[in-house]
Amino acid sequence: MAYEYTVIAAPDRGEKSKTTRTAANRYALALASELNRMAADGWDYVRAETLPSEERSGLTGRATVYHNVLVFRRSKVARQGEAVARQPQPEYPVSASPVRNPEPDPATPAAAAPQKSDHAEPAASAVPAPNGEAAVPPAPRDNDQAPR
Repeated sequence: MAYEYTVIAAPDRGEKSKTTRTAANRYALALASELNRMAADGWDYVRAETLPSEERSGLTGRATVYHNVLVFRRSKVARQGEAVARQPQPEYPVSASPVRNPEPDPATPAAAAPQKSDHAEPAASAVPAPNGEAAVPPAPRDNDQAPR
């Protein structure tokens, strides 16, 4: 993501207010008002820095002075997004069509459903053999055979 940055000088003095009595609270109020002013324009606070600057002192001398600055940034994409929002939009976007719920499976008719037999099989025949071999169905009983 691409950002653009801006740097402003940190406040040198605090702001007077009826609610602030100490110098630290006055300075905090001045700093907060600067942060809020920049945030209103879409800038995000990044950090405060103390940076050296070499300045002239007298006719031929030079001195190093330190400046306190506040660093802000904002996304370039967000600013370009404002122009994109003004472009004409399609009247009927593809995503506007409603999604249909899946249809439930039809109920199986009673005639096609498996029927329970008159003769119940023993429960042991449905369980596979413990040694991993296929279970052998039980031998037919005398009453299951056709009459002679």
